[in-house]
Amino acid sequence: MSTSLPEFLDGWLAAHTGEIIAARRHIHANPRLSRQEHDTADFVAARLAEAGLDPQLIPDGTGLTCDIGTGDRVIAIRADMDALPIQDPKQVPYRSTVPGVTHACGHDAHTAMLIGLGRVLAELERLEGLPGRFRLVFQPSEEQFPSGAPTMIKYGALQDVAAIFAFHCDPQFQAGKIAVRNGPLTAACDVMEVRMTGRGGHTSRPHLTSDLVNAIGRVVVDVPALVTRRLDPRQSVAIVFGAVQAGEAANAIPQEALARATVRVHGRETWDMIPDLVQEVTRSVARASGVECEIDYRRGVPPVVNDRLASAMFAGATAAALGDEAVAEAPMSMGGEDFAYYLEQVPGAMARLGVGRPGEHLDIHQGNFDIDETALAHGIRVMTHTVLAAAASPAF
Repeated sequence: MSTSLPEFLDGWLAAHTGEIIAARRHIHANPRLSRQEHDTADFVAARLAEAGLDPQLIPDGTGLTCDIGTGDRVIAIRADMDALPIQDPKQVPYRSTVPGVTHACGHDAHTAMLIGLGRVLAELERLEGLPGRFRLVFQPSEEQFPSGAPTMIKYGALQDVAAIFAFHCDPQFQAGKIAVRNGPLTAACDVMEVRMTGRGGHTSRPHLTSDLVNAIGRVVVDVPALVTRRLDPRQSVAIVFGAVQAGEAANAIPQEALARATVRVHGRETWDMIPDLVQEVTRSVARASGVECEIDYRRGVPPVVNDRLASAMFAGATAAALGDEAVAEAPMSMGGEDFAYYLEQVPGAMARLGVGRPGEHLDIHQGNFDIDETALAHGIRVMTHTVLAAAASPAF
């Protein structure tokens, strides 16, 4: 480049950060649930078209891709666009205008940053050309299963892709920090529903009933503990019941009981074998309580496992863009993330983008979640360095 990349980004961000913040606020004020992101996709496509780019919507109009540059080898960058069914209580000008729906996970920020990155790459292509081809992947339905990553892959998001990168907002890190981790980053996440039926009756005569409340209680308490005793203790497994329904009256044993849980594990090998083990243990506990059960076990997303070289590239790019002190180590999370589907097919990495504000202790998936908007410029700066380094590297 005739000017250095940091100097170019300084100038571009000084001129356009306000527009990126405005884009993020527009998306935040107009959230769309999973598989309903048509308006968001149209908004993104219009912003990219204004920069002279050629975005391509997927057939149902909820997602899009956009290639920039030329070449047989592609470096991809993914952003997810869906919001959550949570009320927005914040008193801010960009508060959600959709009752019961808000961007409580930072997908509005992911989308705005990828718009910004696309415009940066378009300007670099116009000025001096790019060292390859780059693909922006704007994905629907990360929050709902079946999720949107397989949909984007079906419509060619990974065609010719050599590596893929993504951010996820993390309020546990202050704005200006980028947290990177090699290897497992998030957990695989499945859902299990246990349904019991049996003879009900009066609580004064439990011996004449199936006592489903006692039985479902034992499943909720005993299954998580027993499963861990059947696994290598070095494996991270979390079975947590989030819903239990059984009866209404204090003096009546019900005829039906239901419990729902998430099953989260780190590592592909453990994820492959966990369904059979969990169901075997659950049925065993139920039988020991004198009842049978029906189990609906649904596979969710695989674990995100970052590629070693891609993670190192993220860390190096962060140091180059923001300084060595900006690089942090990301902890392993038991949350699920469908970016894993991309990483099952091509190398890549997800990094945690610090969005925390001083004095606040917010978390994602809460209605009052918000970000320090200075993080948007940091994200664009770091991702630009990352993808250009990936394009220049023979490692991918």
